[in-house]
Amino acid sequence: MLHDTPLIATIVAGLVLACLLGLAAQRLRLPALAGYLLAGVLIGPFTPGYVADQHLASELAEIGVILLMFGVGLHFSLKDLGAVKAIAIPGALGQILAATLVGATLGWGLGWGWGGGLIFGLALSVASTVVLLRALQDRRLIETERGRIAVGWLIVEDLVMVLALVLLPPLAGLLGGDAPAPGATQGADLFQSLGLNPIATTLLLTGVKVFSFIALMLIVGRRVIPRALQYVAGTGSRELFSLAVLAIALGVAFGSAHLFGVSLALGAFFAGMVMAESPLSSRAASDTLPLRDAFAVLFFVSVGMLFDPRTLLAAPLALAATVATIVGAKSAVAYGIVRGFGHDRQTAMTIAASLAQIGEFSFILAVLGTELGLLPAEGQGLILGGAMISILLNPALFRGIDGLARRRQAETPSEPAAAGSDAPPPPADHVVIVGYGRIGSQVASLLAPGSHPVLVIDDQPERCAKARAAGHAALVGLAQDETLPARANLAAARVLVLTIPSALEAGTLAGRACEANSQIEILGRADAEGEVAHLYDSGVDHIVRGDLEVARGLAGLVPSPRARGAARGSAA
Repeated sequence: MLHDTPLIATIVAGLVLACLLGLAAQRLRLPALAGYLLAGVLIGPFTPGYVADQHLASELAEIGVILLMFGVGLHFSLKDLGAVKAIAIPGALGQILAATLVGATLGWGLGWGWGGGLIFGLALSVASTVVLLRALQDRRLIETERGRIAVGWLIVEDLVMVLALVLLPPLAGLLGGDAPAPGATQGADLFQSLGLNPIATTLLLTGVKVFSFIALMLIVGRRVIPRALQYVAGTGSRELFSLAVLAIALGVAFGSAHLFGVSLALGAFFAGMVMAESPLSSRAASDTLPLRDAFAVLFFVSVGMLFDPRTLLAAPLALAATVATIVGAKSAVAYGIVRGFGHDRQTAMTIAASLAQIGEFSFILAVLGTELGLLPAEGQGLILGGAMISILLNPALFRGIDGLARRRQAETPSEPAAAGSDAPPPPADHVVIVGYGRIGSQVASLLAPGSHPVLVIDDQPERCAKARAAGHAALVGLAQDETLPARANLAAARVLVLTIPSALEAGTLAGRACEANSQIEILGRADAEGEVAHLYDSGVDHIVRGDLEVARGLAGLVPSPRARGAARGSAA
């Protein structure tokens, strides 16, 4: 019996095509998201063949945004946000203002008027949550100072866009668009009775809602959510625990949007941030990881579905100017602001690259501007085209930043290693430890002092600084970085110890280490039987499984029947 299943069809078509084209992109040494975007184009309404449900795809993408921001919130605290507010607030406001002015001027030059130009400029000024966070997560930057600045910047942008979305309808008439019906703002009657004009009423009402939500989450949520999670964990049911985590993330996001008017992403972030105070937060993060990755892929598929390839031919110069505003002007402003606040060049380039794209809020603004009669269809097409191209260019920008950083380090090898910078690797016969977390730091401390020089590799500068303080050489790097074997001098290393939890990343580095040095001995860790097989296939010589070591330890503590009987007899 056949059923009408547009939701299942959209998910299946999106994930299957994204997987196949993502693999093809990786083979061609392109970022996987290029394959995800192309998958969306192929099942979108502007190409022949099967057309997926665009509305359903957008809603599925929203789930990805919610889970992604929730995961980021789990690694954040109020202290982290407070530490970056001095640069995140003025930086985000200044960058939005500058990018909006450039975009508005471009829109005015295209003949849309200042109202259409304002919508266009605002759409080009705000970065995509998913793209920014995926870029930071791929490089393990979320918990670094650069990552915290970028996330704080993103939250300020989010709040500004929420305000813009509620202010544009009452301002549409003044901007040359279609004015909404009087009293369209829900709850405005009370404030208008006090003699306030519609714009002041909207501002005041929005401020009250946003601050009410933040106060509710920080006062009530910080007490209720961790306790609720602890109570569910007490049932001993993993299924109920995972369900509770998802219910809190999606429920708070949905409720915040419909009751307080804030965005789904912001609501999810605060839900994660208050849950981070629970000792079970790390388990909550791991439980949501598979869904977060799957729905984040559907976000890129949904972006591809919106793109009309004919835009490339219809207005190539206008599209080039749009991309230049997003990737060039906006990034240059962000770079200048970060440098102006005294941060180093690497931090400034990371923030600039993170913001050099647009996404979900830009699409919402484009639709709203069209509905209000402010933005022509051509403007909406340029926003979608600019989003598609800027998302594709974003990984290349990050690769360029990584290349510049390595080049500067190679040009100044004699400079002393600062916190977060690379130190020259030992000359030969050294032990390389990848990962200086809970396990890697203990491995380094247990090695016989002076037996062999130790080089620590970690993706977090703070951990590398700790390794140097303990007397080890250290360099900042990602396990999947193709240049890592050369930077770590693996060709002359004696032993490679892989302590990172990701078997996929560890296997990639093990294979490259074997290519660089066929005599190197590689040690690894695994948490499951499938990981063991993968690591052995990748060239790892010896593997320690955590579950087996725990089992051996517990079995060794079980007393023999004779010893237990003797203990009982003596007690009697």
